[in-house]
Amino acid sequence: MSTDWKQRTKLVHGGTRRSQYNEVSEAIFLTQGFVYDSAEQAEARFLEAGPDEFIYARYGNPTVAMFEGRIAALEGAEAAFATASGMAAVSAALMACLKAGDHVVAARALFGSSLYVLEELLGRYGVEVTFVDGLDLDQWRDAIRPDTALVFFETIANPTLEVIDLPAVAELAHAVGARVMVDNVFVTPVHSRALSQGADVVVYSATKHIDGQGRALGGVILGSEEFIRKVIEPYMKHTGGAMSPFSAWVMLKGLETIALRVRAQIEGASHLATALQGHPKLLRAIYPGHPDHPQHALAMRDMGMGGTVISLDLKDGQEAAFRFLNALTIAVISNNLGDAKSIATHPATTTHQRLSDDQKVTLGITPGLVRFSVGIEDPEDLLADVLAALDAA
Repeated sequence: MSTDWKQRTKLVHGGTRRSQYNEVSEAIFLTQGFVYDSAEQAEARFLEAGPDEFIYARYGNPTVAMFEGRIAALEGAEAAFATASGMAAVSAALMACLKAGDHVVAARALFGSSLYVLEELLGRYGVEVTFVDGLDLDQWRDAIRPDTALVFFETIANPTLEVIDLPAVAELAHAVGARVMVDNVFVTPVHSRALSQGADVVVYSATKHIDGQGRALGGVILGSEEFIRKVIEPYMKHTGGAMSPFSAWVMLKGLETIALRVRAQIEGASHLATALQGHPKLLRAIYPGHPDHPQHALAMRDMGMGGTVISLDLKDGQEAAFRFLNALTIAVISNNLGDAKSIATHPATTTHQRLSDDQKVTLGITPGLVRFSVGIEDPEDLLADVLAALDAA
């Protein structure tokens, strides 16, 4: 693959491997294992497999390798490892590089399952985790210690859409030799600059945006060749969270159109956010791409856009939020995001329901908060749908 290719060309052609049949669309290698020409070849491959040699689907597969190569080229990473889901990527990336006695500093505004891994699982295995307000650099500075091994945060927080200053946090972490790991889902790989801005490891739920069409689960961990091959790959080989070949093929097809879909989604989100500012039924319409957002300048500096999701905080709480959700006719009620279809979610009772009331208050997850993932529908149709639903609320 040419290193001079522009982004959209990489998304169509990056990582492609053709069989002896020279197929146009990438082949799906639905096999659990591979045949060796001799016992000597089997022994050699188990000692060290080459870049186009495979042993077992849990270790690697040609279709999965194509997806890993393409997403690594898009992200500007040396290597990638594809996982069975987004949470498989988050949990593996954390568990593989931490041990008892390590110290982690994490932003407290995280997806509920990520909080569970940090609060419950890592603590169970002797890892100390300190949570901070991700927007407060002084809290990062006070929490990061000489023995801190890793910092972890979402670049745009789910679902309150806070934007964390990645370069500033990375500078603090790297000063003590800590690894910087970010969940970059809301930024999308199309607009990611995370590695160049100081992240050492980037994780995605490929279910969002990358597939982006509600078909398959998947995740991916990206970083240096050394980190992926020597830290992540051994962990994944022995714990079994690898992506299936069929899912990898779905993700490859998704990458071909992700730039076009994300551009349309961002245009729709920006249109909605502008139109809904100051609506009488809303306490706030939250969108990093709008000038009223507290971190708007930071979002423009680091990502150049506001993302595909807006959050609406309805004045009359959960009852109003439920009336709003039930009145939508285009957007569907679900708990995914980054899809071609617009999706509305009530975080307090679904994705973040396991949090205590105090935690929800601290994170800004109010009873009236609705996360609205903008699809690729016509922005005017979406706006009419949202306005009618707000009237019903």
